[in-house]
Amino acid sequence: MKIIIPGGSGQVGRMLARTFHRDGHYVVILSRAPQRSPWKVVAWDPYGANLTSKTEWVREIDGADVIVNLAGKSVNCRYHRRNRVEIMKSRIASVHAVERAIQLVQRPPQVWLQAGTATIYAHTFDQLQDEFTGVIGGYESNVPDTWKFSIDVATTWEKTFETADIPGMRKVVLRSAMTMSPDPGGVFNTLLKLTQFGLGGKIGDGRQFMSWIHEFDFVRAIYWLIEHQQFTGAVNLSSPCPLTQGDFMRELRQAWGIRVGLPATRWMLEIGCLLMRTESELILKSRRVVPSRLLQEGFTFEYPHWRNAAAELCCRWRTNR
Repeated sequence: MKIIIPGGSGQVGRMLARTFHRDGHYVVILSRAPQRSPWKVVAWDPYGANLTSKTEWVREIDGADVIVNLAGKSVNCRYHRRNRVEIMKSRIASVHAVERAIQLVQRPPQVWLQAGTATIYAHTFDQLQDEFTGVIGGYESNVPDTWKFSIDVATTWEKTFETADIPGMRKVVLRSAMTMSPDPGGVFNTLLKLTQFGLGGKIGDGRQFMSWIHEFDFVRAIYWLIEHQQFTGAVNLSSPCPLTQGDFMRELRQAWGIRVGLPATRWMLEIGCLLMRTESELILKSRRVVPSRLLQEGFTFEYPHWRNAAAELCCRWRTNR
């Protein structure tokens, strides 16, 4: 297959590209800052300025089989006004840019997989959030404004994709949980560093649920969605076994071989996030997301349980260093 990955220079894009490339597929990353890679990387404008059928990255889309659009500013930042504008704008504009490019080509791809986020679901401790009965948004009036912003981004992102005018094209939106891989800069790497420094304990009361997916299952699910042509609409990419933050970190400590992890109160987390230039929502919001559609259609997870996933990731992290 020829697979185009707009915004594929980040952690998730690299995961997909190296697997597709290893398996013999022709991979093209669209990036604002192209760097030398084992696969082809082409400069693109995610805001779609002055697009024509002769634009280089548009020509790459002509005749491709699959588009996996991952473009969008990272949410691992402080949500001040400038970043909020860029987070929202980068997602909406990139969807419109891909839409316009597809409209310009003679041989459009068969399927468009569009990044989304499991953050679209409500903050909850008891109800499982799946594609059928999950509560979209549903934030309480007393949650921080940054949590409401994240849901606004998630819902606007999906609506923009849903209304993309591409007649006859199969479209799938990926409501992804935290993707765990040992790659530098990823969320697993960050959590492991906290564990190594003895800080991998409960945050707050530790009751908030963490939804996650192992790198191997994420890539296998992408392959599965490409191959199963009946699949359209929203799909949760997450392990079927979310667990509380306290249990998540305890099993990560066990996998690494550390017995103690210092806890952090909410105010301590807020100070730490301020120093690290990120938002506490990424840890405090309870995400109890399950992949009902994948399970009902027969997809099987290689790593459904965090204990086994954490052990494999820690082993590979040590091997790669």
